Amino acid sequence: MPNHTKEKELTVGFIGNPNCGKTTLFNAFTGANLKVANWPGVTVERVEGSTVYQGSTLKLIDLPGIYSLTSYSIEEKVSRKCIMEENIDVIINVVDASSLERNLYLTLQLLEMGKPVILALNMMDVVEERGMEIDLHRLPEMLGGIPVVPVSARKRSGLDVLLHAVLHHYEEGVGGRVVHYGTELEEAIARTQASLQENYGELTHIRWYAIKLLEQDEEIIQYYPKAAVSEKINYEKQIIHQKYNYIDEIIEDTLFHKDSKALATDKVDQFLTHPVWGVPIFLGIMALVFFMTFTVGDFLKGYFEIGLEIFSGAVSSMLTSIGVAEWLKSLLVDGIIAGVGGILTFLPNIFILFLALAFLEDSGYMARVAYIMDGIMSMLGLSGKAFLPMVLGFGCTVPAVMATRALEREKDRKRTILITPFMSCSARLPIYVLFAEMFFGKYAMLAAYSLYLAGVLVAIGVALVISRMDKERAEGTLLIELPEYKSPNARTIAIYVWEKVKDYLTKAGTTIFIASIILWFLLNFNIHGMTEQVSESFGAGIGKILEPVLRPAGLGMWQIGVALISGISAKEVVVSSFSVLFGIGNINSASGMTELSSILAGVGFTGLNAYALMVFCLLYIPCVATIATIKKETHSVKWTLGMLSFQLVFAWLMAVLVYQIGGIFV
Repeated sequence: MPNHTKEKELTVGFIGNPNCGKTTLFNAFTGANLKVANWPGVTVERVEGSTVYQGSTLKLIDLPGIYSLTSYSIEEKVSRKCIMEENIDVIINVVDASSLERNLYLTLQLLEMGKPVILALNMMDVVEERGMEIDLHRLPEMLGGIPVVPVSARKRSGLDVLLHAVLHHYEEGVGGRVVHYGTELEEAIARTQASLQENYGELTHIRWYAIKLLEQDEEIIQYYPKAAVSEKINYEKQIIHQKYNYIDEIIEDTLFHKDSKALATDKVDQFLTHPVWGVPIFLGIMALVFFMTFTVGDFLKGYFEIGLEIFSGAVSSMLTSIGVAEWLKSLLVDGIIAGVGGILTFLPNIFILFLALAFLEDSGYMARVAYIMDGIMSMLGLSGKAFLPMVLGFGCTVPAVMATRALEREKDRKRTILITPFMSCSARLPIYVLFAEMFFGKYAMLAAYSLYLAGVLVAIGVALVISRMDKERAEGTLLIELPEYKSPNARTIAIYVWEKVKDYLTKAGTTIFIASIILWFLLNFNIHGMTEQVSESFGAGIGKILEPVLRPAGLGMWQIGVALISGISAKEVVVSSFSVLFGIGNINSASGMTELSSILAGVGFTGLNAYALMVFCLLYIPCVATIATIKKETHSVKWTLGMLSFQLVFAWLMAVLVYQIGGIFV
């Protein structure tokens, strides 16, 4: 091998479809040697690393997961711009070998760019488990002679062979084109190439540019407008059709022994993705999830409550015995322990919810949910892709808002960002659990489940109204992987659940801890210093300003106003605020609930008031972290403030309707 590769730092781009194991493979090479930043001008993360092989330093770039190089979504724009403009020496196209047909469309597009491409057949262990076989001699022949390297990122096998192929293929140069588009298209490509050369000189990726001009790619037309003038026909559908025809030929020649597991998946999908029964089945599955969240979660929660009572009593006794000042004792016991501890008792419910969601995700079912919702979303003027962020919103709104990057149009992204916070994130679950169990008894699970459904229905309703006002439908087709069903991986689920639980505990130890201290201060001080009359505190003064505004919604108590304001820091704080506001040590215990319900009953606060409160918490301003993410994703303070104003007014209107209409029947 020539020596000059050892003197040059090669830049290698990792590219592939979502869920192909690309990032796992990238991490196997780079380890902890990573640099994370944003791509210039966009919010998509740029991950770089490096490795050394046979004396050559390789700079590795993990490109966003995409299905094609058509420049629609932010991820597609970033990936293709990087390949075109950032001097990528070698492209490693990571494909899921168990879903070869779906992955090869991107491969053919990469080959047309004229850069060295190496096909990394990942998940070969899965191929073997499914009784499938890939002809590793015929496949590279049909792809123009490029290296095809079987690897397993999970088992870290084939890594050295892949790096060897990178160095060797860089020296060998680029293979020829593989797709012949037929006489008419090839003549059009040749004419466009000639026009490009005549107007712009020699271009490195001239055939690829010619194909994109024939597809009427707006971004390429902006670069080379003179070459696009002579061609009036949009050949995009013909080009796509020819590519898939060739992919069919590749699959027929190279893939063998598809076993009965895939057939079993097809049989199950006849029901789970059915156009009529798919949605009711999804609702039934989610109802089962919430049944488990309440039954099993409440069983485990009882032990947490006992532990909190013992701990709180022990700390109180210890502080009294050593003569700690009453204000400090109040801060520690009534403020911090009551606030943070009250939230921690909901951990079993949160754990069960995330365990169920992780099980559904890893089994392959959640991808079907987006698929069956595609038709509904299209009627709302949105792509089926818009439901993916909404599904993520059941966990946390922050990554859900970030997931809107997959949408092609800025208008669709903002619409989806507007409705995604209406999904009931896990932070709202403690609110539902507390008030549902306190006021609805054996129907608590149904009350909480109705709020999750209400969030989805409100999001759909708002999207429908906006669609009717705008009268513009979303363009583009939903491209989503429907993997074969499989037994969930215990390690994958454990990592997912632990990350969510860790986030919850971190929030309890930071945001909720600080909020509890601030709330205690507001309830125990006024302009004259410390006060024993809570009704004369700073907090009471703030709450009393909101009291008349909230009264039509059945929430006319200053304590509720304070709790709702504190909930903007994190929705769980609404629960801890009630604990501090009403001086209840463990608000989530049976005795704590009884004490709080007695206090609220004394001022006429009933189940109807409680439901109006839960509706308000469902729909009003999201937490601070979500607000910051929305501003970052939209690049607009004005739009973000407008969205928050809309949600606040809308939440108030819905709570008023629930309370006023409900009062007619109660």
